[in-house]
Amino acid sequence: MYFVGIDIGSSAAKVVVMEDGKVVKHLLLNTGFSSRKTADDIYEKLEAEGINKENATYVATGYGRISVPYADRVVTEITCHGRGGRELFGGDCSIVDVGGQDTKVILVDQG
Repeated sequence: MYFVGIDIGSSAAKVVVMEDGKVVKHLLLNTGFSSRKTADDIYEKLEAEGINKENATYVATGYGRISVPYADRVVTEITCHGRGGRELFGGDCSIVDVGGQDTKVILVDQG
């Protein structure tokens, strides 16, 4: 089973595919004018490599997260950053996200 994380930002879309806890694929695409088209392009690229709705779980985040019709779960980027920071650095950490339209600072206190 694959786990696919898709972050469609205002200027770039990032994709990570994991299997058995290891990153097996990653993609970086320009978002362009349509988040939905970018989401469709991502699915087509992954499907061409055998990764699809039958064998993968998809989580979408970012500016264009609501444009990913095949996502099993949609999560805000602040939540994703907070959970990722906690996982990587433990209970306390600071995260700075410099995006295409805004910058966010997230402080994680005691996980």
